[in-house]
Amino acid sequence: MTDVSGLTIGILGGTGDQGKGLARRFALAGLKVLIGSRSAGRAQEAADSLGAGAGAGAGVVGAENAVVAAEADLVIVAVPYDGHKTLLESLAPQLAGKIVVDCVNPLGFDKKGAYALAVEEGSAAQQAAAVLPDSRVVAAFHHVSAVVLLDPAVEKVDLDVLVLGEDREATDTVQALAGLIPGVRGVYGGRLRNAFQVEALTANIISVNRRYKAHAGIRITDI
Repeated sequence: MTDVSGLTIGILGGTGDQGKGLARRFALAGLKVLIGSRSAGRAQEAADSLGAGAGAGAGVVGAENAVVAAEADLVIVAVPYDGHKTLLESLAPQLAGKIVVDCVNPLGFDKKGAYALAVEEGSAAQQAAAVLPDSRVVAAFHHVSAVVLLDPAVEKVDLDVLVLGEDREATDTVQALAGLIPGVRGVYGGRLRNAFQVEALTANIISVNRRYKAHAGIRITDI
């Protein structure tokens, strides 16, 4: 397994629940985590909030997105889809040469529930790869419940994380990163051309959660 113990993890969109949840779990695993936002003050508030009752705040710092992109070794993109492309285009120089993990789910919502949005490039991950040609883009962490990640009562997260990408070293690194969260396993799920259905599956999981009042995840059998 790839050693990821010394990595500094940056999370763009880290002030949202998913970003904060991942930040909390990686900080608890002993990693330094940088939370990014358009506002450095808002980012630091999010970082400070993780230390309030979770015991994770010491390893988390907030800063502007550009600073996080420049200083982190590996960057996770957890922003809303409508601002996804514009943000990554603006940070392409800072993200060059780095593993960029895209966990954005392009979804729409109406009175019937959640549904997958069409993306010109095929998926959010492929869009990221198109605007970040000098980065190693990996798709992962799409189906992780923010509620579960943030809940201090949940010590182990019952989940497999599908990891997709073109670069074997990059996907191995992200699989190892996923494995730092107790109970989680990173599972290789194919190349980026297969990211659409992984992102779209989130709509189905949201439907499951609403029907059963749960925080469902997925497990891959027989491996």
